[in-house]
Amino acid sequence: MLVERITHQDVPAICSLYKKVWEADGAGVPPELVKAWQPTPLEFTSWMEGVTYFAARRDGRLLGVIGCELRHGSCRLVNLAVDPEARRQGIGSALVGATIEWARHASSGSVWVDTLARFGLAEKLFKRLGFSSAGVLHRHEWLEDVQLFERTL
Repeated sequence: MLVERITHQDVPAICSLYKKVWEADGAGVPPELVKAWQPTPLEFTSWMEGVTYFAARRDGRLLGVIGCELRHGSCRLVNLAVDPEARRQGIGSALVGATIEWARHASSGSVWVDTLARFGLAEKLFKRLGFSSAGVLHRHEWLEDVQLFERTL
């Protein structure tokens, strides 16, 4: 598997990946949230401003994507998505690992992420990768609870 920074040529495939992920995982999630997480290529291009994105590929096929945003000496992970057909193969771990290395290289003191509380697999992933629970924002995103996780570097 190869993890590398994305280019603008990757945008259509990334948007297709987000659509595929939310078609598989969107059951019970507020429709406004699902729509917001399925960007058009133009919307995703605006997401890229100030955010470094990494993609995971195997045999040229896009399997996952994650963004990291450096601000005020810390790194926030955003928009992690892994192809539902390729889960449990280390792709999420590899993507998070790439962002941690990026944050270290940028002299970041910590890495943090927020995820909907309903996504228990995300919680397990981040805890396994050395993140600690840092709190809950209740009814924060479209009335969904959001969990915060952090890892000091």
